[in-house]
Amino acid sequence: MPPEAAMDFGSTTAPEIAAKVQMLNDRYRHHGATSVLEAALKDHDVGDLAMVSSFGAESVALLHLVSVVDNTVPVLFIDTQMLFAETLEYQQEMAERLHLRDVRVIRANEIELAHEDPDDTLHQFDTDACCDLRKTRPLQVALRDFDGWITGRKRFQSSTRAALEFFEPDGPTRVKVNPLAHWHPEDVRNYMEENRLPKHPLVAKGYPSIGCAPCTSPVAPGEDPRAGRWRGQNKIECGIHVVDGKIVRGPQA
Repeated sequence: MPPEAAMDFGSTTAPEIAAKVQMLNDRYRHHGATSVLEAALKDHDVGDLAMVSSFGAESVALLHLVSVVDNTVPVLFIDTQMLFAETLEYQQEMAERLHLRDVRVIRANEIELAHEDPDDTLHQFDTDACCDLRKTRPLQVALRDFDGWITGRKRFQSSTRAALEFFEPDGPTRVKVNPLAHWHPEDVRNYMEENRLPKHPLVAKGYPSIGCAPCTSPVAPGEDPRAGRWRGQNKIECGIHVVDGKIVRGPQA
């Protein structure tokens, strides 16, 4: 299935979704993470939401917050079939510990996978194509039944996220909700400590941002937390946070 076939955007236009996002950001501008999440799950203007989680380095903070607010929220976990074994184990452990009642494991279409990456080497010469095949397309298919999705992205994670807001467009129809957008590193640490949440096991080994095993390396002190993702390449996002070829940094006109 080509990328355009997976993106069933419906009839809503880009200006309409941009206006909706602006309205939502104005409505909840002075709210905190918990109240933004609670409100988004009830707000008719937001619609039906799923959470998308990598079960990565800091994912447990938002996963816990969602479990407290509503543990029936669908949680979409993209298994690229190239993840660290530690991530797969951590995902199962956290899903059980937090009593998440609707975790959905998302994978690439088997026919497309066999056709486009039959020997699992696509990432060696075209990481964008690999991410599109294993992440972006499967997620777009999984999101067809939802009006928006919840992410754990935060402004401090990289320069490309420095202007992130609570709400942003995802194509012409969907809304992305970023409850933790304004959190600082110490907010994440404090939340995890206060709630006694276990860290991803690879964090202690120098992985502050964790993706697929072949494309993730440890990060040295002082480096950007995402420096270990696709190291040595002109690539900073996997593609699921890209709209019309541009990295999503915040509300767009």
